[in-house]
Amino acid sequence: MSDRTTTEAVDAVATATAAPPSAIRSATRTAVQSDLPPAVLDSAAELEEFADQIADQIESFLVVVRAVARGDAPDSAVPMLLLEVSQLLLAGGRLGAVQDVVPEERFEEDPGPDPDLDELREKLAVLLEPCDSYREVFDPLATQPELETRSISDDIATAVSDLAHGLTHYRAGRTLEALWWWQFSYLTDWGPAASAAVRALQSIVARSRLHE
Repeated sequence: MSDRTTTEAVDAVATATAAPPSAIRSATRTAVQSDLPPAVLDSAAELEEFADQIADQIESFLVVVRAVARGDAPDSAVPMLLLEVSQLLLAGGRLGAVQDVVPEERFEEDPGPDPDLDELREKLAVLLEPCDSYREVFDPLATQPELETRSISDDIATAVSDLAHGLTHYRAGRTLEALWWWQFSYLTDWGPAASAAVRALQSIVARSRLHE
């Protein structure tokens, strides 16, 4: 990679993560030399700013998804969900680009009961019928990839549950706990679910537009 390309990439990552370009460049050199992920958030202020930005993106996603599930705009449900899930994955990419967030406490403080999302899931399934169910490769990097049957409504409900859980921590002032939860569940749960859903939603939109 040329110096110019590296500089442009560093500046782009710095913008996305709200970390100083100098910190990114230093971490990038370390990562290239040792194959370790870059550490880009070094101060409490940077973590707070980053958490605020992620929370804003998550709150926007939750508001729109709940409005779509209510049936506020049934004719534009699919393109709206495609837009919102795509934007949510930008937040996920930002979480994946920073070093592991480690809470100060060893055990997670109980944020209270998770919301009941059965109604949201069922309403989305009705709106998306008959395209709610789709086939997805479970692990594209596996030696023998397996196909699995998924549903967009389940995937979105999974994301809503994980994100709302972290948002409870954030609103209670537990910033590190919120970031840890969002980052960990992005890698293990809502990230894969949202990534699969966006491919299915994009396919629906493409088929609709190309076969008109």
